[in-house]
Amino acid sequence: MAVKVTTYIGFSGDAEEALTLYHDVLGGTLNLTRYEDMPAVEMGGEPNWVMHGQLELPGGATIMAADSTDGGSGGSRIDVILYGDDSDELRRAFEGLSDGGEVTMPFAEAPWGAHFGQFTDRFGVGWMIEGGGEQG
Repeated sequence: MAVKVTTYIGFSGDAEEALTLYHDVLGGTLNLTRYEDMPAVEMGGEPNWVMHGQLELPGGATIMAADSTDGGSGGSRIDVILYGDDSDELRRAFEGLSDGGEVTMPFAEAPWGAHFGQFTDRFGVGWMIEGGGEQG
């Protein structure tokens, strides 16, 4: 798989409601993982909140979202997510794009089996880099 890019929308408790609406209107396949389904307690979030939601639309586009305590109301926090299956390529992208910015989570193996990292680039854009493992 080639590297892909999409937006990632942050919510504060209503990611499931928003993604369900998007699914009802746009169709596709919706998958939700809750914080309570994850092995890492330190990930934070309310147990029934969405840790990761992914809506695969029929035309090939993807919408991703999650709940977090810093998600903002009404989806006001939007990041760009770069994802794929080549961890070396993703690591290079992480290092290049985060140069001069602020890394909030280094690119490393995540509890769900893939690699993950998060940063704000030098222009103030939030990024997440994910993949190179058993992500789903």
